[in-house]
Amino acid sequence: MPKLAAEDYHADELEDDLADHGFTHLRVRRRGPVLTIESGPKSDAIPHARLRRDTVNLWILEMPTAEGAWETTPYRDVMDRQVERLVTELAWTLAPR
Repeated sequence: MPKLAAEDYHADELEDDLADHGFTHLRVRRRGPVLTIESGPKSDAIPHARLRRDTVNLWILEMPTAEGAWETTPYRDVMDRQVERLVTELAWTLAPR
């Protein structure tokens, strides 16, 4: 079965949800099945987290490592729950740097 791509509206809604929780310094970039949450200048972006579309409704949360790679977390859930997890349990990863 082919991989499902993230849609533009997914990125827009994720960015709006983060801004609603006070994270207005963040933007969301979409590429293939991935939504990357980043800040800073576009030419030297700071990655904070990313969501990879796994199924129609489920997203896998991935976090950046110190070496610049991405590490998959055990969190696989619907977008709303992933956003809630990010802005509560993992809010420190979204803080301005």
